Amino acid sequence: MISMIGLIGGLVLLTVLVMRGMNLLVVAPLSAVVVALLNGLPLFPQLAGEGEIDFVTSYMNGFSGFITSWYLMFLAGAIFGKVMEDSGAADSVSNWIVTKIGIKNAVLAVVLACAVLTYGGVSLFVVAFAVYPMAVSLFKEANLPRRFIPAALAFGSTTFTMTSAGSPEIQNWIPIPFLGTNPYAGWEVSLIVAIFILIFGYWWLMKIIRRAVKNGEHFIERETDNKEIRTNLPHPIVSLIPLLSVLIVSFVFHDSLSQSALIIALLSGIITTWIFNRKYFRNFWKAVGEGTTGALIAIGNTAAVVGFGGVAKVTPAFETAVEFMTSIPGDPLIGGAVAVIVIAGLTGSSSGGQSIALPILGPHYLDMGVNAEALHRTVSLSSGTLDSLPHGGYAVTTIRAIAGETHKSAYPAFFCLVVLVPLIAVILAVALFSLGFGI
Repeated sequence: MISMIGLIGGLVLLTVLVMRGMNLLVVAPLSAVVVALLNGLPLFPQLAGEGEIDFVTSYMNGFSGFITSWYLMFLAGAIFGKVMEDSGAADSVSNWIVTKIGIKNAVLAVVLACAVLTYGGVSLFVVAFAVYPMAVSLFKEANLPRRFIPAALAFGSTTFTMTSAGSPEIQNWIPIPFLGTNPYAGWEVSLIVAIFILIFGYWWLMKIIRRAVKNGEHFIERETDNKEIRTNLPHPIVSLIPLLSVLIVSFVFHDSLSQSALIIALLSGIITTWIFNRKYFRNFWKAVGEGTTGALIAIGNTAAVVGFGGVAKVTPAFETAVEFMTSIPGDPLIGGAVAVIVIAGLTGSSSGGQSIALPILGPHYLDMGVNAEALHRTVSLSSGTLDSLPHGGYAVTTIRAIAGETHKSAYPAFFCLVVLVPLIAVILAVALFSLGFGI
């Protein structure tokens, strides 16, 4: 009982401290200490017996292991996003979207811009960095409260694109080696679910924003806002070439290189951006440097919560929870969905949650005869739910580091769009697979 209190209490502490504005890189290990102490783990290797698990080793294995596995992908993705921004290609694509749908649909423009960049292979964190300046100008022109920008960015990046079939994001690729599938697994159900998320989620977001405007909220400028307006931009069709390059290269090299194909694909995006838009660059190497910094911020926040998960997963309480979740009676897809949702919530990371859950859940459910494609899509969709609790790396980075908002002002809408809507989508997907659709 005490060990379970420690596990849940550590997660609650992590959430509360993040909501109070503390740095994730500090509060994640601090909360993990609470989990370790109440689960009887020695704090340091020197205090542990031979073969005994300790806090420092467990936390740093999780932290460094995630960086080892994903740093090059984060780096390539961040640099790609920055060179797209510096060359004006990201603005060109975004502006093209705006001209097609109008300023009255400013929120939809932000959502679609994020969707195009995300499905084109740009890292989720980088998409937020790249689209935020455009989002600020659009919300300013439409006089909409800027506290809803994080929700719009996250909705366009982490919902109907991140976990959909064909997406080059890691949340769609992690299940592949465990389940023997491909990035297009369960595409029929994925398409239906993505359309549902887009329509229902956008309706809900606009309802929330309109209520705030009706209550007298409006856009408030800041001194730090970028006032620069670029007029010399590459053609939007040319600007789309790097995005298409990422998609095509990742598809071509998937079978031979698996996860590493995404690194090659993002490098192709960087190279094609330079080739086709080099005369529009303001400072290519400065963009590379800023992209590198962005990658370190993004992967640092994510690795911090994966480190928390690294401690949580070696505790007796976590083992008990996993045993319970993998033995849930009824439809195995429901059990798999619940397990991944809970583990992603405990770790605060969709990718971290999958990395922890799939080595256990994959063989367990495949041995039960579960359809691999259905499990792939269900797991992918499920990972993009409770990963966006207040302590999640993406939530902290987008709300505070990028948008400069507080969790108190920005997180309620963020929660509705990026937690509740995906949860409903998981239920829809499981229902469709259970009825035999797409299998």
